Amino acid sequence: MAATAPHVLQLPVRSPELRVLIAGYAVFGSRLELPYLRNNHAPLQVKARKVKVKCVAKSTEEETELEALVKDDEDDDDVAIRREYSNGSASSQKTVSTSSGDSLSLGIREPVYEVVEVKSSGTVAKRNINRRHLLKSSGLRPRDIRSVDPSLWLTNSMPALLVREHAILLNLGSLRAIIMQEQVLIFNYNRKGGKAFIDALLPRLNPKNTNGGPSMPFVLEVVEAALHSRIQRLEHRLWDLEPRVQALLEVLPNRLTADILEELRISKQKLVELGSRAGALKQMLLDILEDTHEIRRICIMGRNCVLKKENDEMECSVPLEKEVAEEEEEEIEMLLENYLQRCESCHGQAERLLDSAKEMEDSIAVNLSSRRLEVSRFELILQVGTFCVAVGAMVAGIFGMNLRSYLEEHVFAFWLTTGGIIVGAVLGFYLMYWYLRTKKIL
Repeated sequence: MAATAPHVLQLPVRSPELRVLIAGYAVFGSRLELPYLRNNHAPLQVKARKVKVKCVAKSTEEETELEALVKDDEDDDDVAIRREYSNGSASSQKTVSTSSGDSLSLGIREPVYEVVEVKSSGTVAKRNINRRHLLKSSGLRPRDIRSVDPSLWLTNSMPALLVREHAILLNLGSLRAIIMQEQVLIFNYNRKGGKAFIDALLPRLNPKNTNGGPSMPFVLEVVEAALHSRIQRLEHRLWDLEPRVQALLEVLPNRLTADILEELRISKQKLVELGSRAGALKQMLLDILEDTHEIRRICIMGRNCVLKKENDEMECSVPLEKEVAEEEEEEIEMLLENYLQRCESCHGQAERLLDSAKEMEDSIAVNLSSRRLEVSRFELILQVGTFCVAVGAMVAGIFGMNLRSYLEEHVFAFWLTTGGIIVGAVLGFYLMYWYLRTKKIL
């Protein structure tokens, strides 16, 4: 029998209907208070709803059915209250989820690099490659690209040669490239460093220029071409600066003009820049030569070889590949030693010219200081003479007053007074000059 819920006082104290009814109202009340506790809003005015309960017998099955009815009714009320109470929050959550879905569908725009691809056969082609495809084709990680990323040229200006499992990342200032087994990707190919590198690399890949001898692997050809183009550019800059600096050193310090001093300043600034670049490249080559692990990683690139962690020795599946890799290791060391000597020569010559320019600046500063000292001495002598003449002028001013001193009645008074003023001024000048020389002021 389905009936309306009786008054609480009409039920026995120990009856199961009373316990179920109290539990239902307790759960329903706690559900009503949740929005207020979570969002700190004002309490809501909610009309109590009547709960339909079947109270026929005291069996366990009917109690279970009664609890299910109460629970279903509470869930419906809870959903209705949440819809009425948090209408604005639900709409905002829907907007947020929609916007987040749109952002995920759009994604972050990947950078697209415009590169020149040079293959081992000598073919050259321009390509537009995105970051993900570049990482997939070269086997690199995202943090590796930072060393050759053209957009980070201000922060990554130091030379670097990073060896990875399937690629070599090369950063030589204006030249940035990724060297792989059969191809090389060149960034900033329109800059001077990129053009010089391409001009140095393409003749090496032409079979006619090998003169019938064995050619080096493609990776070593690319590395050598990059080092050759970079050091050759540094040497050309040094050859252009050296005669200009030598001419300035011959002219100075006899001709101290504004144009010559400005030219000396510009030449010194260029020498500082050239010395810093040559020094950074020299340090990079020294680090590679001292690290045999990196050299051996270059040798095993593209071969079925691994390096042992214990002693860093090469272990190849084919013995012939190990012999070839060891020979290449010696070639790489000789190659790096050669370019290290050229870089040290360029860096040393730039430092010597810079030291000569600094010494010339010091000589010019000393020369100017001596001239200022002469001027200061001459000014001090003039000030002493002016003081002595001022004392004589004071005496003449005393006699120029319109007061009678009875000296004007004497015939030789004028000549005696004039001679006394001159003799006194000269005597005072020599006395002060002697005092200043004694004190080593003059």
